Amino acid sequence: MAFLNRLKRGFGNFFSFFGESWSELKKVRWPTRKELVSYTIVVLVTVLIITIYFWGLDIGISSIVELII
Repeated sequence: MAFLNRLKRGFGNFFSFFGESWSELKKVRWPTRKELVSYTIVVLVTVLIITIYFWGLDIGISSIVELII
């Protein structure tokens, strides 16, 4: 009987978690379409800049290693 009580309490916590999560999601201020597009462009440009930086760094280090070898 104790096992069933623990099992019932465990599932109660499980469903309680999802109920509380759903209520928290209702409180979220979701971005507008304009904000979402703006944020996406900022992320893509940042990733592009960092990619170009590390590509240049890789080429530079590769050239130095080839000169040493």
